[in-house]
Amino acid sequence: MEFWKTKKLHEMTPEEWESLCDNCGKCCLHKLEDEKTGEIHFTSVVCNLIDLKTCRCTRYSERTQKVPTCLDLKQHDFEKFNWLPSTCAYRLLADGEALPQWHPLVSGKAASTHNAGISIRSYAMKEADVDRVEDHIIKWLK
Repeated sequence: MEFWKTKKLHEMTPEEWESLCDNCGKCCLHKLEDEKTGEIHFTSVVCNLIDLKTCRCTRYSERTQKVPTCLDLKQHDFEKFNWLPSTCAYRLLADGEALPQWHPLVSGKAASTHNAGISIRSYAMKEADVDRVEDHIIKWLK
């Protein structure tokens, strides 16, 4: 059943909610906000808790305790967070858009996000390996 087509985000079970994550890892990239314009700039620097092979958090259940700046989307009105990547299923569904063909729920393949080149696997670096996050701002094609 394609629950994401019939349910609103707030109606989903915890299992359905978690299955929306495509494991791209983009939400775990450090972001910088331009104080003058409010524009969000993604960097290629990621939290040290990320496994760069799977693009999953190694301490997911305790991430908000280990990293105080880590947000749990379920605890917030995520529709107002402009830092969510444009490919994020939560953002797409909140905006009334469909999941892309590469999303694991659509493709039926767990690795489809990585195979489509959507994940951070090929370019991310851990914060412990970086001196200045500001030197690693990236731009994505829309």
